[in-house]
Amino acid sequence: MPVPPPDEAVSVPPGELASRPPDEVVPPSGDGPATARAGEALASVRPGKALAEAVRGVLGGLAAGAVRRGGPVPAETPGALAAQVARALAEARGEEALGRLTELLAYGAADPTDPACAAHLHCPPLAVAVAADLAVSALNPSLDSWDQAPAATELETLLLRELAGLAGYPGTAAGVLTSGGTESNVMGLMLARDRVLERVTGEPVQLRGLSGRVRPRIFASAAAHFSVRRAAALLGLGEDAVVAVPVDRELRMDPAALERALREAARRGEPPVAVVATAGTTDTGAIDPLPECAALAAEHGAWLHVDAAYGGGALLSDRLAPLLAGVELADSISLDWHKLGWQPAAAGVFLVRREETYASLARRAAYLNPADDEEAGYPSLLGRSLRTTRRADAFKIAVTLRTLGRDGLGRLVDACHDLARAGAAAVRAHPRLELHAEPVLTAFLFRYLPRDPRRADEVNAALRRRLLRAGLAVVGRTELPEDAGGDHDRAPGGGGGREPSGGRGRVRLKLTLLNPHATVADVERLVGLVAAAGEAEEAGLS
Repeated sequence: MPVPPPDEAVSVPPGELASRPPDEVVPPSGDGPATARAGEALASVRPGKALAEAVRGVLGGLAAGAVRRGGPVPAETPGALAAQVARALAEARGEEALGRLTELLAYGAADPTDPACAAHLHCPPLAVAVAADLAVSALNPSLDSWDQAPAATELETLLLRELAGLAGYPGTAAGVLTSGGTESNVMGLMLARDRVLERVTGEPVQLRGLSGRVRPRIFASAAAHFSVRRAAALLGLGEDAVVAVPVDRELRMDPAALERALREAARRGEPPVAVVATAGTTDTGAIDPLPECAALAAEHGAWLHVDAAYGGGALLSDRLAPLLAGVELADSISLDWHKLGWQPAAAGVFLVRREETYASLARRAAYLNPADDEEAGYPSLLGRSLRTTRRADAFKIAVTLRTLGRDGLGRLVDACHDLARAGAAAVRAHPRLELHAEPVLTAFLFRYLPRDPRRADEVNAALRRRLLRAGLAVVGRTELPEDAGGDHDRAPGGGGGREPSGGRGRVRLKLTLLNPHATVADVERLVGLVAAAGEAEEAGLS
């Protein structure tokens, strides 16, 4: 189906969710106005007037806060904004609390629907997904037992089967909704630890714990997400178990370096628990060579986990999907639909190629999934997740896929990719800006080039804060290793010029373009704001 126009697809404009008040709810039992108000609120899911009125109040607060903010972020210092929040929280009471605090939340938001809000993997959610999320909040199902979420349990199962097929997995696949890439990465590495170390030691590590006889290793690129090390710590392997594999100039894992690292670990008697390949690094969208990583992992008996929390959205695009060739070879995959999927957070997805690899997570709780209930046909998802209480986050994804389809979502992905390429071109054309590399997905790094190259890091860090203070733009910031590749193709002063000699610097600015309804002119204006802020900072140092 066609992609909805901007006012229907992205964000939640005032009045979008409001409707005529439904019939009056059944009056609550009890006496007095306080009891009546409480009863009205609890009856909202029937649905009733209380929910409809509350939603209208929220929409009004969102609109008022956005008008007051007037840009992508409030023109406030952190301290000044904190004081406003504290005052409103102390003063808001009774029926005015929802409207007042919603207006404050909207005023103090970094608004992802504004084209100048482009720092992070922070998408503007689709209105249909926000509305679907409201339905889940109203019904409040929890997927730790079928009798708390009858329809939602089946819906999640069917959706995950569909998403597994999108990734190229066979019918043996399974999965679960997660809070995001961090939780998904922990799950992938936990299942890898359990399966590989049981094979190596002959003992179930989830029962016996780790012994000092083995020194397991995890192999991930030097540009991998920090959650890989956090997962190693949580799983009792220790952060030092993670081997940082060198990357090439495009910040992709070097297969030759991975092979050397695996062979060296084998020589030392250190079993390779997992190879973690990244499909879309946070900073540059770099995608590791997945087929080569898969072949090396298989050769050395390691689990292959692909962190596609960002790049997984490319599977929706005919143009970009080939970049993820080989993802179907992974033992497990992380996907985040609250990045290149335009869902309200959280909308993480964890998939495994073979359902039986979930065995070490299986748990039996008499009050949630007694064996005789399962034998009688009542399914349980308890053994799929690290969590017990769990929202029906699959619902909003399912509704979105039925509303837009893969083709519609793919056009949104392509639109953001086009914007990233246009932004990179604008950087290349500016004499005081330097592009690190062409965008792979929807993000790219660059920096302002001051006349004194020794002050490059200082000026770039300061100009970002200047834009925040003024409420003009939300631009990302990161750091690159000293030897990272850059744009060295052009002569000095020729637009996107060569880095000035001396003091290469590590700080880079980042644009992450996830608003498919932004325009090329919006992105060019944002690049111009960055350059102007750099010039202002440089002038202030003179």
